[in-house]
Amino acid sequence: MSHVPPSSTSSSPRRTALDAVHRALGATMTDFAGWDMPLRYGSERDEHNAVRTRAGLFDLSHMGEITVTGPEAARLLDYALVGNIGAVAVGRARYTMICREDGGILDDLIVYRLGEDEYMVVANASNAQTVLDALTGRAAGFDAEVRDDRDAYALLAVQGPESPGILKSLTDADLDGLKYYAGLPGTVAGVPALIARTGYTGEDGFELFVEPRYAERLWQALTEAGEGVGLVPCGLSCRDTLRLEAGMPLYGNELTTGLTPFDAGLGRVVKFEKTSNDGDFVGRPALEAAAERAASAPPRKLVGLVAEGRRVPRAGYQVVVGGVTVGEITSGAPSPTLGRPIAMAYVDASHAEPGTAGVGVDIRGSHEPYEVVALPFYKRQK
Repeated sequence: MSHVPPSSTSSSPRRTALDAVHRALGATMTDFAGWDMPLRYGSERDEHNAVRTRAGLFDLSHMGEITVTGPEAARLLDYALVGNIGAVAVGRARYTMICREDGGILDDLIVYRLGEDEYMVVANASNAQTVLDALTGRAAGFDAEVRDDRDAYALLAVQGPESPGILKSLTDADLDGLKYYAGLPGTVAGVPALIARTGYTGEDGFELFVEPRYAERLWQALTEAGEGVGLVPCGLSCRDTLRLEAGMPLYGNELTTGLTPFDAGLGRVVKFEKTSNDGDFVGRPALEAAAERAASAPPRKLVGLVAEGRRVPRAGYQVVVGGVTVGEITSGAPSPTLGRPIAMAYVDASHAEPGTAGVGVDIRGSHEPYEVVALPFYKRQK
């Protein structure tokens, strides 16, 4: 993939290769992690429902791609990240995290193994520079190169039950054989792409990594291919409600440097049984201690909350029982699918069981009743 220069100066938000398309469609734009991104095109509820029932098209070009290559690329990633990256087969992807020495989460990531000695690490836009700096620092002593490829890719996502049919009409790649969390090189509407069966919506779907110069062409081709089945352009606002319903964490809300993966209920991503580097990786001692704490007496657990009323909780609101604070909301929004406000929250373990009675949320001084439920709120039918 060729490099292109940054699309704007550092003082103003950067614009993706699809910026003109978004403006022509009348999108409401917002500054997100230093990028000018579409928040919504019309009704965020309609966009949300389109992804759940038909298909939605997203511009995710703000995500941070970092390429790691070389004979010791796998060893470097096994050392730098908490996952067992060396065990990922070529053509597959893995959800993982990068942590500090004290076990705090720097970011959650998807790592694609593109070749025997080539990986692509995809970081959240807000953390891309942090992840790049950490990987570069941790690469010392390894025969591997860490390359900033944020300007080399545009990223489009088509998500929803109609997405396989839409994409099949534009490519001869073997989509039926493409498993969840796998990726393969192919051509979509004549555009060379990495086709990945990944997403952040709780639906089946695909993410397409392409050179920025092809982004508009691909967007238009997908739009035309989806016209007959109800595909609509979708902004970041509905992406947030979709991921919330699917119980997927958002960095800065459910995941922070003040929490370990075990605190977030995602200890499964930490692999202590790595074979490379003698099992050594950044944060291992702290994470072993966190695993023991989580197994014995976790201080708080991440749970789902469903409102009995109509008032919407927001991040930072207190979860209360009998007037005593027992937790804090991390994400909250109206759920178009459930028809009621929902939230994720860290609550004391003693009040974390689904069905726990007497739990409320302090919304501007009023303690609104909420039901504790298991995550996710929504799971698609296979």
